[in-house]
Amino acid sequence: MSLKKMTYLALASLMMSGAAFAEDASPPKLSVNKDLQAKLPEAIRTSGKMISVNNGSFPPYEIVTGTKLTGASADLTDAIGEVLGVKIEHESVSGLPAILAGINSGRYQFAFGPIGDFKSREEANDFVDWVQEFVVFAVQKGNPKGITSLDSACGQRIAVMAGGSAEKVIQVQAEKCKTDGKGAIEVQSFTDQPSSILAVRSKRSDAFFSSQAPLTYFVSQANGQLELTGVGQKNGFEDLYQGAVVPKGSPLGPILKDAVELLMDNGTYAAIMKKWGLENNMIKEPGINLGGKLPK
Repeated sequence: MSLKKMTYLALASLMMSGAAFAEDASPPKLSVNKDLQAKLPEAIRTSGKMISVNNGSFPPYEIVTGTKLTGASADLTDAIGEVLGVKIEHESVSGLPAILAGINSGRYQFAFGPIGDFKSREEANDFVDWVQEFVVFAVQKGNPKGITSLDSACGQRIAVMAGGSAEKVIQVQAEKCKTDGKGAIEVQSFTDQPSSILAVRSKRSDAFFSSQAPLTYFVSQANGQLELTGVGQKNGFEDLYQGAVVPKGSPLGPILKDAVELLMDNGTYAAIMKKWGLENNMIKEPGINLGGKLPK
């Protein structure tokens, strides 16, 4: 069986089981906030819609099945659309560079993500942060390679998302391993999460280094084949905030922040986050450009 077909089947299995991962919740009934709606750029108010772009493979935030988007981010953007009185449509592209290029070219109004907020990325974009994240390892059950930290990743094959912050951290660690005279890290970059997880399950990678929330989801769907390690450690990051992305200086940034804050205040945010098992990633209030720096 080809790798492409194996990846497709693995993704299909995970997406079909996504509904079972979510728990029932009852967010409050929403209505249009006229003050926020009036602040929208005229082009958006006239068209009555916005396009949010996603990578299509970031469960439990973004789960794409065919052309349908589900997950915590889908639920939250639906709620934001109700508050702003606009329809939010979704389009999927491959990889973070394509997301950022599409936003900055004006093809898409924003990406709700969540996407990692770092000072280096804030040079070209603004981030509306609505979750806090942690970066850990997903390994085979029993952790046969003993990967529990960045230092123990030396000499191992580590899968990461191409263009993501975890890839940069692993690349920094790879240089440190060589400087310290330890085994080199083989950095394996993939364009999506399911391919990375499949590489670990098929033993072509020793670990997948990525955000804790989606890895928790994938581990829960792996029939006992995988486990998390490195939990509770910095793993090369400062406090890690993630959020929506808009063009630099866009008036849409403060509007999204106010919309998310409204959803936090009325209980919608908590209900949706708990529905998708994301209680540990909640923050008390949203913020713009809260991100820290990546290791150099």
